[in-house]
Amino acid sequence: MEVTAQQRDVRAKQAANAPKHPTAWIIAVSILILIGGTLFLYSRVSWQQALLYVLGAFGGFVLYQAHFGFTSAWRKFILYRQGEGIRALMVMMAVASALFLPLLVKGSALGHPVSGYVFGVGVSVIVGAFLFGIGMQLGDGCVSGTLYHIGGGDTNGVVTLIGFIAGSVIATTHFDVWMRMPHVDPISLIASFGAWGGFLLQLVLLAVVYYVVTVMEKRRHGQRVAASLENHHGWKAIYKGPWPLLVGALLLAVTNALVLMISGKPWGITSAFALWGAKFVQLFGIDPTAWAYWQDEAKRQALANPLYYDTTTVMDISLMVGALLAAALAGRYTKPIQWKRPTRMTIGALIGGLMMGYGARLAFGCNIGAYFSGIASFSVHGWIWFVFAFLGSLIGVKLRPYCAYKN
Repeated sequence: MEVTAQQRDVRAKQAANAPKHPTAWIIAVSILILIGGTLFLYSRVSWQQALLYVLGAFGGFVLYQAHFGFTSAWRKFILYRQGEGIRALMVMMAVASALFLPLLVKGSALGHPVSGYVFGVGVSVIVGAFLFGIGMQLGDGCVSGTLYHIGGGDTNGVVTLIGFIAGSVIATTHFDVWMRMPHVDPISLIASFGAWGGFLLQLVLLAVVYYVVTVMEKRRHGQRVAASLENHHGWKAIYKGPWPLLVGALLLAVTNALVLMISGKPWGITSAFALWGAKFVQLFGIDPTAWAYWQDEAKRQALANPLYYDTTTVMDISLMVGALLAAALAGRYTKPIQWKRPTRMTIGALIGGLMMGYGARLAFGCNIGAYFSGIASFSVHGWIWFVFAFLGSLIGVKLRPYCAYKN
């Protein structure tokens, strides 16, 4: 059928007025930010800071492509007894523990001291983890999930992050009150049972969780349930995704071990939010150094320095950029971003962020710093965080429908 000149004009106008999705531009800008940031940090700070920036981006890329979520893994098990996500988490912890062990025993790497995240256990950790567990379900993502969701174009994550920063600031104003609550000194499985004894005990605990989750899943479904992973991209799935959860688990474990080697401490995320919030209130003439949290000399120094000196800030920013690159490569930005959200969802995300920000300061970290890095560091506090954050998630999942979430 012949196309008339008028029809050609109409089609040309429609093409001109059609929304454009600059995926190629997003990819190019993401790469430029990563390269430029790496070079900047190398010249202004150190090669270690530049390399950590790259590792943060790699972590964000992996999180997005594997759709690796702590919040969703717990929620799927609570609601549907689907345990694949939790099993992947246990594998990640086991591999990370094996990689951490020689570094922690030696106590040094690349010419500098190395130590894990081992903190005391008390009222603050219990309350903080419980609040975080509720908040991560209301905010529809834990802290790593929030950051990679932002990179993936989820506007709800921006609201959660704002709440997270505000909650972190609130907690720092009376941090000393919680630190005076009843608690016991830090307990390390390595220090208590020796390197091999602590490692074997760790594997037993991880195996118990793995086994219990599997048994409860089989009781519900009659078998283990694996999420269907449709690969429409062939070999291009390497950069387009999606990746199997176990691949994500292994790569994240290696990433955390590399962070430990390079920075001398494991991967953490939430301390940067307290720092960002403190920097923000300073713009209004408020002096956060008078608050309890900032009495520590290292924290005061971080507050005085430019943000690019803070390792956690650098990795948080690059995590979002890495997720942005992954989302663009996966074709996420060929579809419009959903700016309009139900009011109830926005309120839920803000409250969830507040609870996570407040809880993370009380519990010495989040799902990454306290749970992932804490357990990988053989800290009992990481296991306590896991228990009480999961209990909080039981409540958070029940509250999600009131925030207009579908599941």
